[in-house]
Amino acid sequence: MRLLAACTLAPILCFAFQDLGSNYGGMDWLTYGYTAWPLMIAPVLMLVLFFRNRELIRNPRMGANFSQTIKIVAAMYLLWNIIGAIGYNWLAVISALCCLIILVADRQLKKQARV
Repeated sequence: MRLLAACTLAPILCFAFQDLGSNYGGMDWLTYGYTAWPLMIAPVLMLVLFFRNRELIRNPRMGANFSQTIKIVAAMYLLWNIIGAIGYNWLAVISALCCLIILVADRQLKKQARV
């Protein structure tokens, strides 16, 4: 859960620091890339974390919070990565696909566990 929290909060904190630093601090070196790249890297790391901990998803008693949290974060980052793919860099498509894989694979793992 700690790694998932780090993957979730790091891009959000980078975005807040970039916004505050560029608007109020006069730091011109804080570009949108400072925010966009952590938003594109986090879903890839979450996908690795998802596949390493798939036993938590198969066993709902142990991993209910993990499954819900990773689905919520993946859906949130899916939206931001689609926007990023359109407006910033086409490499955000890879991150959007990682988010979709997490959302679909979570459902499939739960179906397999029920059977």
